[in-house]
Amino acid sequence: MFNQQNLFAHVFNFTPVGIALISLEQQWIDVNPAACQILGIEREALMKKNHPKEIIFSAEEDNQIRQLLAGETLTFSFERKYMHNNEEVIWTSIHVSLVREGTEGEPWYYIAQIVDITSSKLNEQKLLESVERYTSLKKYNHDTIISFDLQGNIMGGNVMAEKLTGRVVAELIGTSIASVIGEHNLARILADNEPYSEIEGAIDHVSHIDGYLVEVLVTIAPIIVNNQSIGFYLLIKDITEQKKLLIEKETAVRTNEVKSEFMAMMSHEIRTPMNGVIGMADLLLDTSLDEEQTEYVSIIRKSGDTLLAIINDILDFSKVESGNTELAEEPFKISEAIAETFDTLMPKALEKNLALNVSMSHEIPPTVIGDPVKIRQILMNLIGNAIKFTPEGSIAVSVDRSRVEGDKVRLHFTVKDTGIGIPEDKLPYLFEPFYQADHFMVRQAGGTGLGLAITRKLVQLMEGEVYCEANPGGGAIFHFHVLLRAEKALPLMDAECKEEKVPESVNKLNILIAEDNDVNRLVLFRMVEKFGFRPDAVSNGIEVLDKVRSNNYDIIFMDIQMPLMNGLEATKILRQSLRPEELPYIVAVTANALVGDRERYLDTGMHEYISKPLQNSAVQSIIQRCLDRKQADSIPST
Repeated sequence: MFNQQNLFAHVFNFTPVGIALISLEQQWIDVNPAACQILGIEREALMKKNHPKEIIFSAEEDNQIRQLLAGETLTFSFERKYMHNNEEVIWTSIHVSLVREGTEGEPWYYIAQIVDITSSKLNEQKLLESVERYTSLKKYNHDTIISFDLQGNIMGGNVMAEKLTGRVVAELIGTSIASVIGEHNLARILADNEPYSEIEGAIDHVSHIDGYLVEVLVTIAPIIVNNQSIGFYLLIKDITEQKKLLIEKETAVRTNEVKSEFMAMMSHEIRTPMNGVIGMADLLLDTSLDEEQTEYVSIIRKSGDTLLAIINDILDFSKVESGNTELAEEPFKISEAIAETFDTLMPKALEKNLALNVSMSHEIPPTVIGDPVKIRQILMNLIGNAIKFTPEGSIAVSVDRSRVEGDKVRLHFTVKDTGIGIPEDKLPYLFEPFYQADHFMVRQAGGTGLGLAITRKLVQLMEGEVYCEANPGGGAIFHFHVLLRAEKALPLMDAECKEEKVPESVNKLNILIAEDNDVNRLVLFRMVEKFGFRPDAVSNGIEVLDKVRSNNYDIIFMDIQMPLMNGLEATKILRQSLRPEELPYIVAVTANALVGDRERYLDTGMHEYISKPLQNSAVQSIIQRCLDRKQADSIPST
């Protein structure tokens, strides 16, 4: 049988909506289980410790409560945020009404209905954040964003759309997107029967109102609302500038490739004759010479070494510019570096009857650790320039210790001449690459203008600085300082005291030389002969294969660039046709000495690599290595 009181009790206890009964004095009368669960407070604690004004009402609702008591309104609602006892934020919607005696009788108490709206509130916040992100994306994106519906009519766009098309967004809305991407592309998008990526690739330009085409990259994204597509976004990137930069980059890359190819070719063409000069000087030094002849040939040999070092840096000038040049670390004497430079340049100085003077502070360490080749190159450039631009008088070189920095010492060099001097307004440009190509001095003495540019790079590598001092009185004064490590415990051994270990000729080695250049073939032939071996010699890869078929060779010195068949092709065929134990020790001999050449030749199957100009020590090291291996193989295993 229907009982209103039982119905009220059932709804009160089991409804998911929180219900609180509050007296007119704003005291708790009762709360249902749902209210306690929503608020996260036990019923007893809520009834005893918490006041309705702390939980339900606040000063903000005082005016609405007065209207409710006066009968001006029947109910009011508001939202309130709580901190649940599990430290989660709870959002609620509270609806307050007033229970009266009869319809318009005396008020009895308030009923507050509490609904948990946390989930919808979070969804609302997410939606708001999504809208704000989309708005910001449209407003601040550097790319064009245009939306259009399933009929192809434009629904909206951002500021960049106006820049891309030349039309304001208000004019674009309602018009067909075909005016931007073309009728054919629009039809493909609306047909929805092929991947968007294929259509994106076909849209490579859009039309501007002024009649020109803008190169673009396009992304197509469907607009999904309630799991249904209502249109599309077009994200359009103007790549005009990027295309220009890409072309410039490709041009720069190709220029670098051409430069590298030129460097490799020049490296080979210059180092090949240098091999003959230095190799023959080496061989000449091993013959019977009187004291004067030995001195002259030694100067030729040292000049060749210095010239080769300079050529290497000029050929790889890009490496110097990028700061990738590596410095050697070996002991040497500053006095010897200067003396060797003087030896090389003395003939030119004597032609002009110039005096070369040097002074060194007693504080200079007897031996330093650094790169003697680079030091000589710097001195060669500066002293060579001084001789070039000094018609008469002298060149003075002085070296002093400026300061000690930990285990290193900073040395200050000065090169002063009595020559034509340098105008003060030209000083800031002296160390720029190729500056002399349009400089007053080139008309008098010639030159490429690279020497001082390379000098500056080398000095900077040694943590130093080079500059030219203004000298109104005439002549030029160049200064540079470098940081070197002092070495007192390891004096430098004189070259004359070094003894080469010459392998005993009784340990026979069969050696083949493959070299098409007559001079270089003779140089290498004589070097091998000096070590007690009689090699065979051929001039191309086909002859190498013929020789190997009829002879068992221990070493093949293989030139890379030969006619008919080059060294790489010959090596490949040998590796394919011979068993590993029959394969000779193949040494790449080449004028290519750029970064990565050694690794490239070893990767093709060669065992070792030596570069031209050939050094006695390099050839001897190869022969000794093969002798040691042969002797080790001949020892019977126990």
